[in-house]
Amino acid sequence: MINIYSLKELIDTKKYLDFNSLQHILINADALEVLDIIPEDCIDLVVTSPPYDNLRDYKNEIVWNYEIFKNIATKLYRVIKKGGTIVWVVGDKTDNKNKTLTSFRQALYFQEIGFKIYDVIIYEKSGTGPPHPGRYFNAFEYMFVISKGSIKTVNIIKDKLNKWGGKSTFSNITRREKDGTLTNKGKKIINKYGIRTNIWKYVNGKNFSTRDGIAYKHPAIFPEKLVKDHIISWSNEGDIVLDPFGGSGTTAKIARELNRKWLYIEKVKEYCQIAKERLNGN
Repeated sequence: MINIYSLKELIDTKKYLDFNSLQHILINADALEVLDIIPEDCIDLVVTSPPYDNLRDYKNEIVWNYEIFKNIATKLYRVIKKGGTIVWVVGDKTDNKNKTLTSFRQALYFQEIGFKIYDVIIYEKSGTGPPHPGRYFNAFEYMFVISKGSIKTVNIIKDKLNKWGGKSTFSNITRREKDGTLTNKGKKIINKYGIRTNIWKYVNGKNFSTRDGIAYKHPAIFPEKLVKDHIISWSNEGDIVLDPFGGSGTTAKIARELNRKWLYIEKVKEYCQIAKERLNGN
């Protein structure tokens, strides 16, 4: 049975003194406060989507701005292990016919405090929503893959179907050098499946992001498959996965399914209850 704890209960029961006691529970509290009681250098992977640009009101219980973001980023740097990774799923608001580019500001700040931007992956969504007048449909968000130092775990997914895979041996494979000349790299057999690109497409929306109907009571969920692909890519079994903006509990659910340890933090009590019911199979 998965239980929900407040920050006061964590402190009163002294659970915060034993990190193992903080795992596999739902914490209903502000991430700013909880990150202060998590030990240094203990988290392997963060997979999260922050409440960016006030695009949702989140029951009017969450205050979010750039200064709060910077505070969160600094606290994450403290708790993540050397070589650990953050997957930061974020988009931008169009305000007065102007893209905020908050996502870029956040990525650059992560660099400023010592993180490395290991990769930038595009999350292409099947559902585009209504268009802004005079603009193309917005069909993507950014997924910044951010590491603390040199990334320690990379499990590349090879699921891109190659047109000629398994059929032909190609000769004269060449590479263009810096000076413009071509270097012959010899022959190569093309495998049936190869490394995917850094554009990841997911079918999202009702009954596609998840089959858990209760999850849709949360206003902004991301697909279970998206979370699964990131957890596989940047962690190993037994690693600790954190979501400081836990929402409907998708990261916690998939981490558990993939035999990772997990830690969920969410300020809105109603969302914690949604996550509890999902994790308890109700």
